Amino acid sequence: MNNGGTILAKAIAEQGFDTFFYIMGAPMMQVEKVCMQLGVRGIDVRHEQAAVMAAHAYTRITGRPGLCMAASGPGTTNLITGVAHAWADCVPLVVLGGSSALDISGRGGFQEIDQLKMMEPCVKWSARVHHASRMPEMLDKAIRMATAGKPGPVYLDLPADVLLDEVDIDKVWFPARYDLERRSRPAVSQPELNELMSLLAQAKKPVVLAGGGIGWSKAEGQLQAVVEGAGIPFYTTPQSRGCIPEDHELCFPTARATAFREADLILVLGTRLNYIVGHAEPPRFNANARLVRIDIDPEEIADSQKLHLGIVADLRTALQQLHEALPAGAGAAYATWREHLQGVEKEKSSKQEAQLANDSTPIHPMRLCREVRDFMDRDAILCVDGQEILTFGRQVIPTFVPNHRINSGTFGTMGVGMPFGVGAKAAAPDKQVIVLHGDGSFGMNAMEFDTAVRHKLPVLVIISLNGGWTADPEKVKPGRDLGYTRFDQLATSLGGHGEYVESPEEIRPALERAAAAVREGRPALVNVVTDANAKSSSVTFTRYAT
Repeated sequence: MNNGGTILAKAIAEQGFDTFFYIMGAPMMQVEKVCMQLGVRGIDVRHEQAAVMAAHAYTRITGRPGLCMAASGPGTTNLITGVAHAWADCVPLVVLGGSSALDISGRGGFQEIDQLKMMEPCVKWSARVHHASRMPEMLDKAIRMATAGKPGPVYLDLPADVLLDEVDIDKVWFPARYDLERRSRPAVSQPELNELMSLLAQAKKPVVLAGGGIGWSKAEGQLQAVVEGAGIPFYTTPQSRGCIPEDHELCFPTARATAFREADLILVLGTRLNYIVGHAEPPRFNANARLVRIDIDPEEIADSQKLHLGIVADLRTALQQLHEALPAGAGAAYATWREHLQGVEKEKSSKQEAQLANDSTPIHPMRLCREVRDFMDRDAILCVDGQEILTFGRQVIPTFVPNHRINSGTFGTMGVGMPFGVGAKAAAPDKQVIVLHGDGSFGMNAMEFDTAVRHKLPVLVIISLNGGWTADPEKVKPGRDLGYTRFDQLATSLGGHGEYVESPEEIRPALERAAAAVREGRPALVNVVTDANAKSSSVTFTRYAT
């Protein structure tokens, strides 16, 4: 006989999960213990939201659904922020929450609350397991639901008495391991393909806007083949940076605003038309531009009322079809358009480089970003979290490898950086993992540095220490000031390496010493005092008063 917790752990191992993130606690402890006995690595964090965030990064790097779990009541409610962040970023996670026993439901049991209802707005699918024998079946369904169509997190609620219920394991059905490559990949119909080719033939100034769907479909190679074959400039959302190396000849990052304002055809691939891209509307985009969308989710297409063409299809399949349909020499038609954007790029880049050489003290965040840019490996994984440093980093630091840049995301969640670093290093132990943090956001999950130390996950953390939340040249923001916390001393006290930097010329040597500690297996933190008045310039996303 085996109980529900043991059966679930065996199902987790058989489905190929090799890592999970958690904080121990009833009624999940047996699941956690047996998982580790079966060879599944358990990484215990310091706050449950960090477990979800670490699993999020693990998923982004590996391309496989991440796994996290928590105890009942506050353990599971603490997961919600991370789950909502994954939902907003369309990241497939399997989230497991222990819950109070069903046999005393409604009688005020220990930590009793309707966790299922709390999770519903934040997940693609959720369910409560009522029978121990169905644990493997429900886990299999969770994986399928997380990865089908537009991906996202799913939640399984696991009552204590169901986890403890004993059943004959010989009578339990364990589904075969789910093969992600067997997902449905719908194609573009011939009439749709013909219409798309006609729109491309009529366009003079087309652009491609590619989102996170490129990564989930594993369509990076097909995307690059299309933009090269057609000669179309491409841009990405924050979730898809690096899907084509950002030093590619068709990438004009500092000419982004010009490209969007002047484009006459916008090919939107695997991304929502939300605030991140200005809803693809004026004034950010040309009001007369024709809009084409290709997305796996029919609801995304249905929700777009100003489309010239909406196609429900898998991006890898669709882009392969488009590439095969391109005539030889198709890119010649857009040569003038590319030359125009190249001129804008050259002019703006030269001005930016002058700013990046700023030698002032306190250190300008752009100078810090330049030092990070010049120090990083080409295939480094960069996790960015904060406000000013996030925007400066977006402008300055490129990405060259798919799924190697993770940030505060569509939900704008603060505190993700350090957990992201933990999850990324667990997923890619041989890669350089850099966490670029604001000091306010670092404070939200700072103790995950301890997680990195305990689990021998040597990440390099770089903090823009501007003394508080955001920049505040006018000194009017309430609750802005946090002081200049010596996070480097915290890192040292936890068993890592710490550096404190106050002048620009000290940044690179400090990074080199920190990298040496990382090579020795110790997480390192470089705490850089930056200018509290250095306010980044970016698109306004909200109408909130500041």
